[in-house]
Amino acid sequence: MTMPGTQDMALLSPLTNIHQYTTLVESFPRLDASEEQRLARRLQRDEDLDAARQLITSHLRYVVYIARGYTGYGLPQEDIIQEGNIGLMRAVRRFDPGRGVRLLSYATIWIRAQIHDFIMKNWRIVKLATTKAKRKLFYKLRSAKKRLEWLKQAEANEIADALDVAADDVIDMDGKLYSHDVPFDHPADASDEDDWAPAAFIEDKRFEPAELVAEADFLDIASTALQSALQTLDARSRHIIEARWLAEDDNKVTLQDLGNRYGISAERVRQIEVAAITCLRDSMRSLARLADA
Repeated sequence: MTMPGTQDMALLSPLTNIHQYTTLVESFPRLDASEEQRLARRLQRDEDLDAARQLITSHLRYVVYIARGYTGYGLPQEDIIQEGNIGLMRAVRRFDPGRGVRLLSYATIWIRAQIHDFIMKNWRIVKLATTKAKRKLFYKLRSAKKRLEWLKQAEANEIADALDVAADDVIDMDGKLYSHDVPFDHPADASDEDDWAPAAFIEDKRFEPAELVAEADFLDIASTALQSALQTLDARSRHIIEARWLAEDDNKVTLQDLGNRYGISAERVRQIEVAAITCLRDSMRSLARLADA
């Protein structure tokens, strides 16, 4: 069954104006228990999409109410509502009217789970809550704190006991919640005051004498090995490799140009090129093994 969500629910998107959206969802009628049961049975028995639409629209106001509890994470409220709506639609699709519970009680779990998953994926570049205990702290630490300042050990111990987690996890999560992501490098419009970016503290070894000597030695050895390997190729293959890979950018020739020169197709030139590169690779590996020996 395809739930209403692409066309039928398009007008219910909060992406334009939250106030107008809230007014809209409040206008949908609430359902009493008997109406809810009747619609849920129609959906379950007949896959009645109109019944699904009525069940969803009558509960959209509750998604908005739940979403308001997640305003402290710096994410757009409309995105949180959208995710809650997805959770609601999933709940409606799985709701069993025979269990004797109201849809709202069942759907709340799905709505919160969808919102939690969205927040965990989008709140930070670096994921903070990597264990069950830290996920619990991620959502409950703000309300458990009695003041905005950094936690003292005694308060951390008290919160840890209340939430059944380790005090070290409480202190660690408190520091992460009140920090912010820092760009690794300077933004394009950065001023001199942004020199504290992490990239500024990484040691640059490119110009150290030892690094320069090592790089020069490597290039010299590689160049010598390549020249030796080139001598193992026949004249045509060697010329194709030199014209295609070793010439300056302005002087490089195309496969078609080489084909015209040797009276063969461009595809045949490509095949010779591939075979020559394989031969060069094998020759240079053999030379490297001899050098190591």
